[in-house]
Amino acid sequence: MVSATVVRGTAVATALVSLLTAPAHAVSGVGKPGVTAVDAQSDAQSDAKAGALPAPDVTGVWNVLRTARRQGAPGAIARLDDRGSVHWAAVGVADRRTRRAISNADRFRIGSVTKVFSAVVLLQLADEKKLKLDAPVNRYLPGLLPDDRITVRHVLSHRSGLYDYTNDMFARTVPGFEAVRGKVFTYRQLVNRSLGKPRTTKPGGAYSYSNTNFVVAGMLIEKLTGHPVRTEYRNRIIEPLELTDTFYVHPGKKIPGRHTRGYLTPDAAGAALVDATEQTVSWAQSAGAVISSTRDLNTFLSALLGGRLTSKAQLAQMQRWVPAGSTQAYGLGLRRRDLSCGVSVYGHTGAVQGYYTYAFASKDGKRSLAALANASNNGALHNTMLTTLESAFCGKRAKKSGRAPAPVEGHEDVAPGITLETDTN
Repeated sequence: MVSATVVRGTAVATALVSLLTAPAHAVSGVGKPGVTAVDAQSDAQSDAKAGALPAPDVTGVWNVLRTARRQGAPGAIARLDDRGSVHWAAVGVADRRTRRAISNADRFRIGSVTKVFSAVVLLQLADEKKLKLDAPVNRYLPGLLPDDRITVRHVLSHRSGLYDYTNDMFARTVPGFEAVRGKVFTYRQLVNRSLGKPRTTKPGGAYSYSNTNFVVAGMLIEKLTGHPVRTEYRNRIIEPLELTDTFYVHPGKKIPGRHTRGYLTPDAAGAALVDATEQTVSWAQSAGAVISSTRDLNTFLSALLGGRLTSKAQLAQMQRWVPAGSTQAYGLGLRRRDLSCGVSVYGHTGAVQGYYTYAFASKDGKRSLAALANASNNGALHNTMLTTLESAFCGKRAKKSGRAPAPVEGHEDVAPGITLETDTN
């Protein structure tokens, strides 16, 4: 793991001693002017003594990435920003053909972390009095939904009962993907795929994850602003925060600039990985089509939780939690994960063909972690990558039970009605 901290305009870089024994091809650090690579845990250790977050276990994060490689990911990366200190690691390759090393400079598809972007735009519109969270969706999109009781809040908290159309779309992983990777859908076509199925709960009922909800969110954004979601993401989030690696390219298929390729694990054990990098992601759009980097994701979540993107009142609305599993809850487009040391972190996971993304921050946004494995449809890999949160936010206090982590609910972010493939070949 490389550890870095900002030091007055100098640009000297020195690796941690722990890196000296690591294979040269396995780790790459990406810095920027004004960064010196030193051990930067002292501030966090002081905070830990004062009862704040435990000091991060940066070596533990790096070890998780190495495990992810053994479980089938061609590459894995992580970046931890902690009160001005930066730690980063990269293990493996971004491209299986060229063998180029993966790096935190790489862009990638963030999948359902996109939902946080969509929720932020709608909460800003609520701040601007253009939207009421407890108003029916049909007030803004007349006749779209079959039940006037479904509110904007229900949609953003996955309590609308709208069936997730991706359950059927990706019932067979690779054939389902190949059938849609080049297609361009309208929002209404995606919603209609959901409305052809029975609803999963009454409006305001139990949490039931559905990508349909955030397709509706995209429709709301476009109706209320008169602009494509691309424009609203750019004007309200990307440009104000100077997120230079963050894009919404739909319906384009390519990731601009330097990027890691993504590899989809077939359902059949032992089958070759499928390069899923180029696709429209039109099947997800405002539910999952944003491209970003670990640096930009940390900047985004730190700004959100630090109160820089919405009013205090709307941020509080975003954190009105409903149960969403034994160790997590869901707000409005935001997950809360409860870790073994009693710390809770806030953000989202993202699953899109070829990429697993993890983007979470502390309550105050002052510590943030973004991590990626460039493979998907691999349950063991997904559960392993989730443990980056334990190392980053619990440090050495993370409980080491010796048992496998509790399984997540299905794909968590894509096709929750389907069981994850757990073969590690």
